[in-house]
Amino acid sequence: MVATMNLLRADAPPEPQPPAVLRGAPLIGPVEAPFVHVMTYNLKSASGSPAHAWWERRPLVQQLVRAERPTVLCTQEGRFRQLLELREDLGGYDWIHLGRAGGSRSEATAILWDASRVAPLDYDHLWLSRHPDRIGSRNWRSGTVRMLTWVRFEDKATGKDFHVANVHLDHRSEKARRKGAEICRDVVRRFQGPAVLAGDFNCGPDAKAHEVLTRGGLTDAWTAAGERLTPDWGTFNRWRPEPAAGPRIDWIMARSGPRRQELTVHKAGVNVRTGDGVAPSDHWPVQAVLTIG
Repeated sequence: MVATMNLLRADAPPEPQPPAVLRGAPLIGPVEAPFVHVMTYNLKSASGSPAHAWWERRPLVQQLVRAERPTVLCTQEGRFRQLLELREDLGGYDWIHLGRAGGSRSEATAILWDASRVAPLDYDHLWLSRHPDRIGSRNWRSGTVRMLTWVRFEDKATGKDFHVANVHLDHRSEKARRKGAEICRDVVRRFQGPAVLAGDFNCGPDAKAHEVLTRGGLTDAWTAAGERLTPDWGTFNRWRPEPAAGPRIDWIMARSGPRRQELTVHKAGVNVRTGDGVAPSDHWPVQAVLTIG
C-alpha cells in the first residue's frame, strides 16, 4: 500500500510554479514622437527542450517587450501560435506574418507594431533564393528556407513614412548569407525614403554579408548611434543568462532618406535582461532609437 501511494505521488503532475520575473529596468522603454523605437528579437521557435520551452519563457518575453514597448518589433523564428500569443500578451499591437513554408507553416520573419503610433501602408514577403517570389524556395546550399518581410509605415504622429524590413539569414552557408544580403540590399534600394533593415544575420559585423549591406548604402545602427547603452555583447547567448563578449549577429541597419527625411540613430543597445537566472530566448534583443526628418 505504501509503495502504491509512493508510485502515485511520483506520477502526479508537478505543482505549477509561479512565472519567472524579469529583473532590472528597461533598456529604453516607450518613446514619444518624433522618436521611433525599433527592436529585433529572435524569439527561438516554440519547439525545444522543457528547460527552454515557450510556455516557460513566454512570461519573460512578455515582460521584456511590454517594458520596452518598441514602435516596431521585428521577430525571427516565431511560429504562428507563438506569435498570436505574443501579440495577445502585448495588447495594442498589430502584425504581418507569413510562414516560410507558406500560410501558417513553419517559422516566420513577422513584424509587429504599436498600432496607436504607426499604420501599415504596404507590405510584402520574399524568399532568399533565385526565385524570391516562390514560396519555400532556397538556393546556395542554404541549411533551411530563409525569407524577408517588409512593411512601409506611416507615423501617425509626424506624418512621415518609412520602411522596415525583417530578415533571417542562413546559419550554415556563407554563400547563402552573402546572396541573401544582396537580395536585402536590392530590396532596400527600391524603397523610397528612409529605411531600416533588422534581423538575425547569423554572422558578425566582420562578415561579407555586413560588407555587402554597408557598401550598398546601409549603416549599422550600432556604429551610427549617438549613444551606445551597453557593451557590444555577443547576441547569441546559447541560453546562458550572463552576457558575454562575442559576435553581434543580430543587427539593425539603417538608410537615410533625402532632405527632410534624414534618418538619425540616437541610441542603440543589446538587451541582456533575464528572469530568475533564465534567459527569455537564446538571443538577446537589439534595440535602437531613431528619428526621421
